[in-house]
Amino acid sequence: MSNTTPIRILIVDDHSVVRKGLLNLLEDEPDIQIVGEASDGDDALDMLPDIRPDVMLLDITMPRMSGIEVTKEVTRNFPSVRILVFSMHNNPDYILNAVQNGAAGYLLKDTDQEEILKAIRTVHMGELYYPPNASSVIIRNLVVQKNAPRTSEHFAASNSSASIWNKITSREHQILQCLTEGMSSKEIAQRFDVSPHTVANQRASIIRKARVKNTAELVSMALKEQL
Repeated sequence: MSNTTPIRILIVDDHSVVRKGLLNLLEDEPDIQIVGEASDGDDALDMLPDIRPDVMLLDITMPRMSGIEVTKEVTRNFPSVRILVFSMHNNPDYILNAVQNGAAGYLLKDTDQEEILKAIRTVHMGELYYPPNASSVIIRNLVVQKNAPRTSEHFAASNSSASIWNKITSREHQILQCLTEGMSSKEIAQRFDVSPHTVANQRASIIRKARVKNTAELVSMALKEQL
């Protein structure tokens, strides 16, 4: 049996039946440890300093504090915690807000066990996890933005700071392009015949040049600037 430290999970959902279902689904996985559960965002934020989870499974629509608000607070104050949104809403606004505020992944509540486990392990490794139903919403939104009329203010804002695409090396450009396509470090490494460690170093270099906190923010920035 592996001696690898298990992935510490905090479950945040206002429906007890959902929390119980996730507990039953995850509790027998040897590489996963449930360290807490909360019924709303305020309780979750209060728990974070003590339990220090690796991944937060987070509902969007909750009383007192929404999942989007929680995502903002966690990204700002607990950047090491990876947020995996677990929602019943396949709503473009919810998905885009989650992406823009730093969520590392977005799953619908009808997702099967295998994909939930894959998503948890993927975001824990520092990657993003957006399955096709969420990715298609993001892509459609970008197409709409691309076809929308550009105002003079937009062009002034675009020219006020150099694009990240112009600040990076040719290889980093290739890495960033792959990240915007949703590829993992392992997949990128296989494409360019390098080690995942090399890809991780190049990704870290891009993040520093972009002056963002994490890969989710980097991808969001890169997709916007690519337009």
